Amino acid sequence: MSSTSSADDVAAPLAAAAPAAAGRKVWDLPVRIVHWALVAGVLASYVTSRIGPEYFRLHLAAGYLVTVLVVFRLLWGLFGTRHARFANFVRGPRAVLAHARRWLRGEPARHAGHNPLGAWMVLALLAGLAVQAGTGLFANDEIFNVGPLYGWVSDSLSLTLTAIHQWLFNALAVAIAVHVLAVLAHRLLSREHLVRALWTGRKPADAVPADQAIGSSRLGVALLLLAIVLAALTALVLLAPDASLSSFDS
Repeated sequence: MSSTSSADDVAAPLAAAAPAAAGRKVWDLPVRIVHWALVAGVLASYVTSRIGPEYFRLHLAAGYLVTVLVVFRLLWGLFGTRHARFANFVRGPRAVLAHARRWLRGEPARHAGHNPLGAWMVLALLAGLAVQAGTGLFANDEIFNVGPLYGWVSDSLSLTLTAIHQWLFNALAVAIAVHVLAVLAHRLLSREHLVRALWTGRKPADAVPADQAIGSSRLGVALLLLAIVLAALTALVLLAPDASLSSFDS
């Protein structure tokens, strides 16, 4: 038994004893907070990028938020609770194809955590957001504003990263739309309330075997990881050379 799973394994019987009507807990508090905070952060990033360069500080704040949340979620995928860990929900092509075939036959299987297709969407979105947030830290608008880590790269590299940052958002918008449509499909075809589950943390007892319920959100571990992420990002920003749009000065 691994050290990361022992707490969940001990607490699971207690969670399973909850009334069936209340469902069983599968999503811990950090997973739920990160999910909904990412929704807010991505929306804020989009809005502040469209309303003008004078709102760059707000755009930067939204970018910091997304950066911290994504890095934390990646770490939580290693050290979090049972259904948050990548090792427990990411499956290979065979499982993904089997799940897709069941959907095509109108026999969707229910999973305590992410289903095999949903798992890869989670990875794709996290990877895309990580690149999006990371490139934004080095980007510039060729006029007034630069990312906080701009001073560590050349102007030409910054322009390349800026182009990636701008293009990738369109790809992310498509991926997010597919994700939303998939959630709606689950609601209509298999009657799964995925949005409600990510709000309450619970799924119906008939979809979650008693031994797969979690009994703890491991908040102490979550706070430690969050502190590490915040400290690392703060150090990167404070140690970065002063930013200057020297190549564009006339």
